[in-house]
Amino acid sequence: MSALPDETLRKILVQIQQTAVQSQRSLNLTKQQCTAKERERRIVQLTITEISSVGRDTNLYKGVGKMFIMVPQKTMEQELRAQEKELTDEINSLSKKSKYLEKQFNDAQARLKDIFHHAPGQ
Repeated sequence: MSALPDETLRKILVQIQQTAVQSQRSLNLTKQQCTAKERERRIVQLTITEISSVGRDTNLYKGVGKMFIMVPQKTMEQELRAQEKELTDEINSLSKKSKYLEKQFNDAQARLKDIFHHAPGQ
């Protein structure tokens, strides 16, 4: 049934297995990065909420290295909103990457199942 030599089949099998393992590792790493970015975005959102709730005459300070600089509330909110948008874009990008890696992993697993399912009895 199989026209390919055993050594060629073995190489193909190893390559598919390596693809599956690499995809799974990359998928796990991407999910961890996405979770970290979501946590960071949530912190920024909470900070924006807190800043919005304080009075306009309240002094706000931004950490720069080992010191703090007084920043107008409007400027602080703009910076935080820009940071939130950037994090949202990164999360969307990681989500797309995650879907691609998941598809790649599932394809590799399906190929492995096909190979073992259609393999001649030994």
